[in-house]
Amino acid sequence: MTGILYVICLSFGSIIALFLLTKLIGYRQMSEMSMFDYITGITIGSIAAEMATSLESNYLYPLIAMVVYTLATILLSTITSKSIKARRILAGKPLLLLDHDELYLKNLKKAKIDIAEFLVQCRVGGYFDISKIETAILEENGKVSFLPKAKSRPVTPDDLNLNPSQDFMVANVIIDGKILPKNLRHTGKDKIWLHHQLKGQGVTTIEEVFLATCDRNNKLTVFIKDVEQKNNDILA
Repeated sequence: MTGILYVICLSFGSIIALFLLTKLIGYRQMSEMSMFDYITGITIGSIAAEMATSLESNYLYPLIAMVVYTLATILLSTITSKSIKARRILAGKPLLLLDHDELYLKNLKKAKIDIAEFLVQCRVGGYFDISKIETAILEENGKVSFLPKAKSRPVTPDDLNLNPSQDFMVANVIIDGKILPKNLRHTGKDKIWLHHQLKGQGVTTIEEVFLATCDRNNKLTVFIKDVEQKNNDILA
């Protein structure tokens, strides 16, 4: 029983350590991580798992190893942010895969990408015909960026000499039946205004609302909780 409690305590300790260390590393999405960052993250997670089950060894050893890996990651991140040359050495540099209807086979081989995989990346990017692509670049994070040819790209308001109004973020004022007072104050409104707007849209109680947003023009958009089973889901 003592051993089980010891593992439970170590598990919570490793979770807390992982949480604090990831906070130090910073927020980076998986798609933005380099291969080194990805491997380092897996290594830190493996060490944390070892720490949680270190019954016979000292738990401080894996904890110290986690801290070392984290500090190394932060140090390398700082270096790459300060030096372009260091960034190219540590993180690599973009590779040109396609340009002006010419495939760069040398760069494809260097990136370990065959033509079939490249075509898959094109389809994922929305291009089922590579003749519509002007340039394709393999980025440092492993994603392929595409520049469409001028005649194949979507029309923009500038092409039509239009000046549409700028869109802005909306404020979430109700989430899952609960009012968010801070967001509501940010809109310059109060609960009296909110209840009045909800009543005008046929909503009797806050608990009915799954999500409610308010834009800069004080337009309240309400999504009611779906309590009934719908039979018109085309993806079911």
